[in-house]
Amino acid sequence: MFLGVAVASAWGQDGVQKEKVAINGSIQSDILIPQTDESIGAVKDGDWGKTNTYVDLSAAYKHLGAGLRVEYLDHPLPGYEADMKGWGLMHAYLRLKYDKIDVTAGSFYEQFGSGFILRTYEERNLGVDNALIGGRVIVKPVDGITIKALSGKQRRYWDLNKSLVSGVDLELNTDKWIKSLAERGAYLTLGFSWVNKYEKNHNDITMVANEDGVPHRYVLNVPEFVNAFDVRANLHAGNFSVLGEYAWKTQDPIFDKNYPYIYRRGSVAMLSTSYSKSGLSVLLQAKRSDNMSFRSSRTVSGTSSFINHLPAFTLEHTYALAALYPYATQPNGEWAYQAELGYRFKRGTLLGGKYGTDVKVNFSHVHAIDRNNHVSDGTTMGSDGYGSAFWKWGNEKYYQDINVQLSKRVSRSFWINLMYMNQYYNKTVVEGEGGMIHSNIFVADAKYRFNKTYTLRGELQYLNTKQDDGDWMYALLELSVLPHFMITVADMINTGVTDTHYYQGFVTYNAGAHRLQVGYGRTRAGFNCAGGVCRYVPASKGFTVSYNFNF
Repeated sequence: MFLGVAVASAWGQDGVQKEKVAINGSIQSDILIPQTDESIGAVKDGDWGKTNTYVDLSAAYKHLGAGLRVEYLDHPLPGYEADMKGWGLMHAYLRLKYDKIDVTAGSFYEQFGSGFILRTYEERNLGVDNALIGGRVIVKPVDGITIKALSGKQRRYWDLNKSLVSGVDLELNTDKWIKSLAERGAYLTLGFSWVNKYEKNHNDITMVANEDGVPHRYVLNVPEFVNAFDVRANLHAGNFSVLGEYAWKTQDPIFDKNYPYIYRRGSVAMLSTSYSKSGLSVLLQAKRSDNMSFRSSRTVSGTSSFINHLPAFTLEHTYALAALYPYATQPNGEWAYQAELGYRFKRGTLLGGKYGTDVKVNFSHVHAIDRNNHVSDGTTMGSDGYGSAFWKWGNEKYYQDINVQLSKRVSRSFWINLMYMNQYYNKTVVEGEGGMIHSNIFVADAKYRFNKTYTLRGELQYLNTKQDDGDWMYALLELSVLPHFMITVADMINTGVTDTHYYQGFVTYNAGAHRLQVGYGRTRAGFNCAGGVCRYVPASKGFTVSYNFNF
């Protein structure tokens, strides 16, 4: 019906095309037909099938735009919280763009700077959709100045968190007025952001303290208004780029398993530099965060309550065993560093060979910040929680990996990718228990193109560790039959403790805007992460169907 109305508005009754209405949309449906498998802990809980299904529609006409999303998660896939169960319309918006003004009413996503004080987004693989529902105005009064103002309540599954989130962002592109910068190939962007959370006091937040051996109960006086600020500067000059950003937050006592309802102010500082030219790239980053968990509901944990986002300074691995122990950002505080060097050995050199050779080295390290508990009875609730020297490390390492990757085209039809990674993963910090896991990971990935139709790719991976479940092996074969088919078989084997096979097989069909994948196999229990945000996925087994359509 929606599509029919749009088409009718684009054509007159006499069949002559008038103003065109642009219609876009997509359908995504992921289905699991589960089976019980006690050997891996997979349980069929009564549903014959589970699905996460989304239908998006959007229309644009001249300066107007509108969109909506219908979601069906009445029987959600394993690992998605029970609160996600349901179906309906939680995302809809109207938008007006005219000249230098852009107005949105309804659901919208926004990010200020790097997201330290505001980032709302959707990540379906993680079950995250923390959109704001309210209003946003973007104004560009003159070239080089962008002002954003917004206010709304944050979505939490099929409801809204009660707090009101409002904010303003100002961004200045100075090269628009300082012509000498642009003439030298330099571009300087300055930014300032403010976000306010208004959340009524919770009188049920209480603490118990012993005075002269007698327990006394106190109701915490929680601030209703919490303010967060962000300042940043980003300079591009030739091949060089540097970004410095600092954000801070006023007192915001929230539930936290380690430091519940403390009154310490939050902060995060970041410095990121990069250099790139043909055949060479360098990246250096450092970040310190301290009590920077900013949520729209102080009594509720979970990713969908976060107003802000703290990116993980760790490489997001795509190989199965390299991603077996992914790091999740610790918003209550961490020191994080990342360095990366990429270099291409030119064709015709000793190491470059006939087609050249690409080498990339990445190093990531995350450490605890220094914390000095200055509460005599050990109860931090209702206090500042702890003291922390800015430059001083704590005693605990959270994560570290150094990996070396080599990519080379051996002939016109043959490519290889090799990787070695040495990793430290503090499972107790990230998951709650398990201690430090030290592993060595080896990956060999090769692809051979027989002709324009057939290409075969294979992976062999090995993870060696004396901790947790011990060693793992992984093998994959993937046959591409252009233009429509891809056939994949894979097996991940725990050779250290359980000798369990996590086998999978898929057939994928692509035709124009349609993509259909049918598969069968086992999925290991573990964490699925993206950008430092993680979701626990329980073990499962069964048939899978995935369908995507874009129009």
